[in-house]
Amino acid sequence: MKQYYSIKAKYPDAILLFRIGDFYETFGEDAIKTARALDIVLTKRSNGAAAEVELAGFPHHSLEVYLPRLVRAGYRVAVCDQLEDPKMAKKIVKRGVTELVTPGLALSDNLLPSRSNNFLASIVAGETEIGLALVDISTGEFYYAQGSATDIEKILSSTKPGEILYPKKAFEKLEPLISLVGFQYCLDDWIYRGTYAEEQVLQQFKVSTLKGFGLDQYQAAAVAAGAALHYMREAQQKDLSHISSIQRIGNEDHLWLDRFTFRNLEVFQSLSPDGTCLLDVIDRTHTPMGSRMLKRWVSFPLKNSDKINERLDMVEWFVNHVDSLRQLGEKLSQLIDIERIASKIATQKATPKELMILARSLAVAEEITSLLSVEGAATQRLARRMPHTSGVRQLLLSRLHEDAPVAVNKGNVIKEGVDAQLDELRRLRENAQNFLLDLQQRESASTGISNLKVAFNNVFGYYIEVRNTHKDKVPAHWIRKQTLVNAERYITEELKIFEEKILTAEEKIAAIETQLFSELIEQLMLSLPALQQCARVLAETDIYVALAQLALEMNYARPVLTENTVIDIKAGRHPVIEQKLPPGKDYIPNDVLLDKENCQVMMITGPNMSGKSALLRQTALICLLAQIGSFVPAESATLTPLDRIFVRVGASDNISQGESTFMVEMIETSLILNNISEKSLVLLDEIGRGTSTYDGISIAWSIARYLHDHPHRPFTLFATHYHEMNEMESQFERIKNFSISVKEAKNTIVFLRKLVPGGSEHSFGIHVAQMAGLPALVIQHARQMLEKLEERSKEHTKQMPREIQLSLFQLEDTVLEEIRASLRNLDLNAITPIEALIKLNEIKGVVLKKS
Repeated sequence: MKQYYSIKAKYPDAILLFRIGDFYETFGEDAIKTARALDIVLTKRSNGAAAEVELAGFPHHSLEVYLPRLVRAGYRVAVCDQLEDPKMAKKIVKRGVTELVTPGLALSDNLLPSRSNNFLASIVAGETEIGLALVDISTGEFYYAQGSATDIEKILSSTKPGEILYPKKAFEKLEPLISLVGFQYCLDDWIYRGTYAEEQVLQQFKVSTLKGFGLDQYQAAAVAAGAALHYMREAQQKDLSHISSIQRIGNEDHLWLDRFTFRNLEVFQSLSPDGTCLLDVIDRTHTPMGSRMLKRWVSFPLKNSDKINERLDMVEWFVNHVDSLRQLGEKLSQLIDIERIASKIATQKATPKELMILARSLAVAEEITSLLSVEGAATQRLARRMPHTSGVRQLLLSRLHEDAPVAVNKGNVIKEGVDAQLDELRRLRENAQNFLLDLQQRESASTGISNLKVAFNNVFGYYIEVRNTHKDKVPAHWIRKQTLVNAERYITEELKIFEEKILTAEEKIAAIETQLFSELIEQLMLSLPALQQCARVLAETDIYVALAQLALEMNYARPVLTENTVIDIKAGRHPVIEQKLPPGKDYIPNDVLLDKENCQVMMITGPNMSGKSALLRQTALICLLAQIGSFVPAESATLTPLDRIFVRVGASDNISQGESTFMVEMIETSLILNNISEKSLVLLDEIGRGTSTYDGISIAWSIARYLHDHPHRPFTLFATHYHEMNEMESQFERIKNFSISVKEAKNTIVFLRKLVPGGSEHSFGIHVAQMAGLPALVIQHARQMLEKLEERSKEHTKQMPREIQLSLFQLEDTVLEEIRASLRNLDLNAITPIEALIKLNEIKGVVLKKS
């Protein structure tokens, strides 16, 4: 227990699994947590002067079962193993922590999502920007980024790290970002010192400067990366050589989508519990490696037309070569997760069985390379990037048994012919019975004792038993070991040597196999870069095959990228909705044409359930798919590569933060208006509906005008219930009215879901309520109330002077002068959208006060 407490003191915030013989034990508070998390028995044991201590444990061979359950329960777990053979220990067995497992540092297949990365994030606040590092120890991927809180928030939201690290004293400053990750852990502030952190990075990559990775220009990101490496080294205490490079995530290379946009477009997760997201319907990959890479492509779409077209060329080649597509799909489905096996080799976690499957996968990879090496094909670029791994495959096949087990201690790991001593011991073990039978026959023949027998017991080991009637024939060199009533038992020098060999054979076999397997792992570590490169090329190939299969099955078209600032989609469809429609029901496609000169803002009206939101989302998703290198659900699409997509749809409260629906709506809209760029696509759905009608119309009008008048002229789709917004077409040259058509007959409506020019004058809210199943009495009273309100509105309109009807505000001169005075000193180029809304609210107050 003294040894236990000395080790536990180094890991006070982790559950310590303490190896004692064949069990992992936990004590005290750890035992209470473990018993509760694993639903195992909690007992107590005597602890000398300390009276009793709680105890809970499980067999050591069940570690892969229980360890993941503890980590999933939210605990950090330190695995403390015996570091020497108990038989060789003179006093207490030497023990030490060999691994610290946390939600961000998992290598077990039972803990890792096979088709998603499991990133460890490290974050630190620099002087002006925030630094971020992301590392997946299970694949060796390492990324860094530096930017504003919004930039970092976007990356954390799309990558969803399993754990985030941060400096102890910086929690309050970084709390909004830290809270995005479920499991958080603070490190001492000295770890985030610039010089120490940078040394960790230089040491990891064995370089003298950070310039080769671009990190010299991003101090905060370099510090975050160094802190992540420190944490991993302290936790794993194993070789991390598979983490051999680090890449930057930058806005200049990728299409930028904030976390609200990812959520509103349902890219990675549906808003409804049983819904389907975009990734679910486009991921036709055959390997976990391909699935993880596809998710990264979707998280960080490209902006560069040349790079996008390179991907599209690959997809198109497969679309046009269906036989090759089918063959490659079959081959890819036979592959093991080479990327994660490479990481297991580096951390000495790979099993013999996994390595034999790796050998077979490398043979399949060679066949895939041959299929890609078609003369004149775009796929030759992939084939040229594939490294030669035949040497690794031959090494594995020459060393490992064909039916290698899941663990080294199961035996039968190393192939026959690799080690002479191992082969001899195996033959001895396998031929032991034959040897004993042969010995018995020889001794019986030489002594003339016909009923002589060779046997074994746990007390004396192997012996020769002779009945008393023949004991006078026993040779002098036999040694008597035991006298029985009717017989005598003897041993010989030959039998003694055999006994020593056979009794120690199993132990020696296990030791030799363990040693040879460790040497094999050491040799394989030299080939880690080749294995990782092989995994990357295979993953990329898998994506092209998957996207080609998607295009063929769903009739997608290749998008045309243009330098002209235009979004021209013919017969576009929503990629998720069309796959979820009932059999026999077709998705109604729609055209969308946006350009900077004629139709920059599409003002879309129409009733609920008519398809406005679907039209907005499908436009964004088509642009997103095009920029990851995929064909798109449309007859044709001519697109300028976007650098930002903003989507504000739906309404949601953030009650825990004290924010109403309207406040959340305004915060998200503010984020959009403050980050518009020249190649932005802005999708706004029902802006202003979270407040009163007049406030909502005023705000929606003001936002639409701001987007129209903005120097960057962002592409905008603006869906609204406010039919008053249709007036904007006559006042603003680049705003055009559209509506989703419906057919009305006998108090019922049919949604035609077709986008047509011109605004809609009706909301059909009561019709939708009727379709939803509201009681007939409610519908009847609603119609009566609607008729009264419409009549009152007509009377009010008749009494209004013509000039008032055509103006938003008609005020008496004194009020107008007061408003003019407040606006005269306003700098429209410097004011933010939120400040504009505040000013608008002040003007409203003046008007109401005077009225």
